Parts: sequence; structure tokens; C-alpha cells
Amino acid sequence: MPVPVPRQRAIPAVESGQAQAAPAVGGPSKKEAVRNEATTAENNTVPDDNPHRTAHHTALNATPAGGVHHGVSTTGVSTTGVSSGGLSATGVSPAGASATAVGTTGAGTAPTPLTLLLIEDDPTAAPIVHDLPDADGRPIRVRTARNLTEAERLLTHDVHCILLDLALPAPGKAGEADDELAVLRHVLRLAPRHAVLALTASGDAERGAEAVRVGAQDYLYKDELDGRLLSRAIRYAVERKRSDTAERRLAEGKLRAQENARLERGLLPTPLLEGSPLRFAARYRPGRSRALLGGDFYDTVRTPDGTVHAMIGDVCGHGPDEAALGVELRIAWRALTLAGLCGDELLNTLQQVLEHERDDDEIFATLCTVDIAPDGRRAGLCLAGHPAPLIARPDRPARLLPFDNNGPALGLLPGARWPRMQVELGAEWSLMLYTDGLIEGRIGEGRERLGQDGMVEMIRRQLSEGLRGEALLRAAVNEVRELNGGELTDDVAVVLLDRIPVP
Repeated sequence: MPVPVPRQRAIPAVESGQAQAAPAVGGPSKKEAVRNEATTAENNTVPDDNPHRTAHHTALNATPAGGVHHGVSTTGVSTTGVSSGGLSATGVSPAGASATAVGTTGAGTAPTPLTLLLIEDDPTAAPIVHDLPDADGRPIRVRTARNLTEAERLLTHDVHCILLDLALPAPGKAGEADDELAVLRHVLRLAPRHAVLALTASGDAERGAEAVRVGAQDYLYKDELDGRLLSRAIRYAVERKRSDTAERRLAEGKLRAQENARLERGLLPTPLLEGSPLRFAARYRPGRSRALLGGDFYDTVRTPDGTVHAMIGDVCGHGPDEAALGVELRIAWRALTLAGLCGDELLNTLQQVLEHERDDDEIFATLCTVDIAPDGRRAGLCLAGHPAPLIARPDRPARLLPFDNNGPALGLLPGARWPRMQVELGAEWSLMLYTDGLIEGRIGEGRERLGQDGMVEMIRRQLSEGLRGEALLRAAVNEVRELNGGELTDDVAVVLLDRIPVP
């Protein structure tokens, strides 16, 4: 914010000792001359303490060449800085108030007056326009344009309202010759963010109402202008335009949010497990605020031979770009799995997809894939830099599957290999795949994190309480959030597969 210019009393050269006072012959005495000089200098340099009176004496309604009504001081105003009389020609108040603000801006700052652009080929026909007070009694600054060409040049960001004579000729265009509101439509295209008041002939209410339907904020009868009414109409038009703009932006924001939500919801996977005895449950919480997707991704499909394939992965980061890349990897995994690829061959192809789709060579993704045999008793496990799944069985406590042959994350090492491990599941089991967002939350106010060991103990306790399926995942995610003391900063995805033998 510009710093206000301090009021200073000009010290005459005689008083400062820099010059000697010449005795006046037949005039005032030396002491009187010094007093008169000091008084004159003080009157010329110290602004009036009343801002309203200062602005009134400063702003003149003269219309110089170009039609711009500047605030010209009778004491000599600088065209680039702050004048000693109140307003400069650039429209900046001594307190540094913005020229686009309307009304009081806060304690210690002077309100910026409204600026009106009058588009009228005969400005003298409405002399009352040049003597309008705003809500604080300060004169409204007026710029006058005699045609649309001048109006376009004078239409700057500090103009708050346009007063337009509908009788003005509009630029000649095909199809607009018989349009009575062609000039208004042209101004609305020229100034879509400005409030517009339409001036029409007395009694022509139909034309005025049509102007409002087209886009003007209000209409007034040209030959019945009243200063108080016009001042109030200007302020109303400005505030209505602001309200309309805010309402439109709010509606656009809601529509955009709804479209994004529909898009993200459509990208969430639908498990393909028709014909499988396995039960499926999933829980997903993106780390991004007000988002449905994050960098985590998962999927589950059943191939024609009866094998159930499950996958969970995590793209480093949790922004919209990472979410998009995660969706691409998930779709690629589903297509490759249904095409018959598995294990190292599948992961090598996914790494190629990642390398081609990522925007940065440092982007990588961790992945865990499980292919469960048709009989449900054994499975193949591949880990690409991802935490090992958790398995729970009735005859033993929940534990992590082996992770000794964990390969590197996708996108880190060209030509990497990912060995497939064979694991025994048993007749009845629950298999939980998860991303690191579930285990990296903090415990309390310290720096300690939950970790895999803490997660295993938590799941064991919740299983002993009889929680299964969706209820188990919901309780696990909620407890991790509570231990963290609030929302988790990373994405969280959890997939649970249960096999319960048919009696």
C-alpha cells in the first residue's frame, strides 16, 4: 500500500537562515513579512483536515479534451503522485486506497469514490450527472464519452458503472440495423464486468425493461433525472453487478465440482468377481482436500479360468497428476490381466506404460499383485516396492505375508525383475492389501508412526472384537485417523478379500 505523504509546514528561507530578508520600502515590516510568508506557505502545503471538504474543493467537473473528468486541484495537483489537496489525477487517495474499491476500506483509510462513465453524445443535456454525491457525500467522478470509440478508450478498470444513452447509434453491423438495443449489446460485450445503467426517453418503460432483460442493471428516464435518485441508482447497479457476478461464479464452481466428482467417481473401479465365492470390500480416502481420487489405485478381476487377481498400488505424490497416472496404471493392469499376463511379465509391461505416461523421470509407483488359485487355497504374490499384504486365519493370529523377494518400485530401474512367490492361504482366510498411507500416520503428538507392526496389532484386536468386511476396514481407517490426531496427509486405499468355506 502506498505510504501517505506527511503534512509538513514549509519553512521560508528567511526563517531557516538560508537567506536574508530584504527590507521592504513602504510595505510591511521585516517581522510582518516573515509572518506573512510563513502563513502563505503553510496554507499552500497543509491539506484541509476535512476529507469531504478537501475532495469537494479538489475535484472539478471540467471536461478536458478526451472527455475525462480528473480530480484537478486548484492548488496544483501532480498527475502522478498524491496531491496536497486530496486526490491525484490517477485517482489514488492520500491514504493509498485502491481506485477500484467502493466505500470505507478500514480504519485510517479514506474511501475511494465511485467512477462513472457517461456515454452520451450531448453531455450538456444531463448537467446533473456532473454533481453527484456518493454514499459518503463525496462527489462521484465522471468521465464522458461522446461515442463508443471514446468509451472504449476511457473504459479502464477503475470505472464502476456505465450510464448509457440508448438513443446513441450503434456500430453498423448486419442484422443490427433494426435492433433498438444494439448499442447496449455492444457495450455489454465491451464491458462484461461493469455495471450498466440505461438512459431512455420518458415513458419508454418497455424499452427500459427490455434493456434490463438483455443485461443492464437498471434503467432511468433521461429527462427525469434527479441527482439523489441517480446517485442511489448508481450505487445499486454496482452492488447488483457484484452480487450477480459472485452468484454466477458460485454456480460455475458448484457445476465444476459436480462434474469433477462424476468424473472421478466414474474412474473408481468396479470389481469383476462374478462367479467367485470370495467376498470383496474396499476403503479409499484421498489425501487431497475435497477430492475423490488420489495417487493410490486398486482393482480386482476374475479371469475365465477362475483365478482371482487383485492389485493395489501407489504413485508417489498425491496430486491430480498422480491420480490420473494411477487411473492409467489400473486400467492397463486390468487389460493386461484379462489378456493373460501375470507376474514379472505383467509388471515389466506396466513399467513401460509408466515410463511413457509420466511427466517426470523421477515419478515411480509401488505395486502389489496377488493371483488366487481357483480353489482359493494358494496364491502367487509379486511386490514392487510395496508393503506386504496381511493375512488372517481362524487358527492363527494375523500376520504379514513374506516380503523377502520384494522387487523395486516401477519406474526406478530399467530391466528390473519381480519374482513371483507362492504362498499358502488355507481353507478360510482374510487377505488385506493396503497402501502406505495406512501405516505412516503418526501416533499422538510425537514423531513415532504406526508402522506395519502397529497395524498388525490393531487388525488383530479388531478381528477379536468380531469386525469383518466393510466394518473392519472402516474401523481400521478411523482408528488410524484418530491416532494421527486428524486427517491423514497421504492417500489411503485398503482392499479386503475373504474366503469362507461353504458348509
